[in-house]
Amino acid sequence: MGDRIRVLIADDHAVVREGIRRILGDEPEVEVVGEAQNGRETVEKSMELRPDVVIMDISMPDMNGLVATKQIKAGNESTRVLGLTVHESPDYFFAMLEAGAEGYLLKKEATSGELMTAIRSVYTSGVYLHPTVSKWLIRDRLSRSTSGPDKRVVEDLTTRENEILKLVAEGYSNQEIGNMLHLSPATVQTHRANIMQKLGLHSRVALVKYALSRGLIRLDT
Repeated sequence: MGDRIRVLIADDHAVVREGIRRILGDEPEVEVVGEAQNGRETVEKSMELRPDVVIMDISMPDMNGLVATKQIKAGNESTRVLGLTVHESPDYFFAMLEAGAEGYLLKKEATSGELMTAIRSVYTSGVYLHPTVSKWLIRDRLSRSTSGPDKRVVEDLTTRENEILKLVAEGYSNQEIGNMLHLSPATVQTHRANIMQKLGLHSRVALVKYALSRGLIRLDT
């Protein structure tokens, strides 16, 4: 990653893209490298421009933001995706998290200052959730813990596995985790698979929820 945060703006409304570009134009630490008006174009420009952060709308024509996020993360794990959406639904939030997004921000509640906070957060620490969204995640965890499934007995993770679990939950790719811990990406993937097997988890969303419940990560508010 360079000195400036390279951002791609994806939204099917030109006025929204223009507004975001105007906001970010006043930020010396950010460089807007491109815009896209649909999901397919977002994937293509992401592969071409390799931005640090994609600001991703969900409801776009010719491939929605969920599918676009999955394809972007499959092609380049190090690109962070920040969902910026009108959808005030936990279902959309969990779907975006499952697709690989590192952040989720509601358009109607997002100020220019919060947008910059979110961009910085997903760029540096890998996670940003709007306070409303954080409540959804915490409420979901609490409902599951009281209903029984999270009371299962699991094997204790090793120190290395706890390190990797924390970094995975924070949104870092296998390559980035390997660089931090001086491991190969293949070794990180092996640890990751072992973690999920030990914990009986089957998705990144489940890993994030588990890491939150254990106090391994915090959500910026």
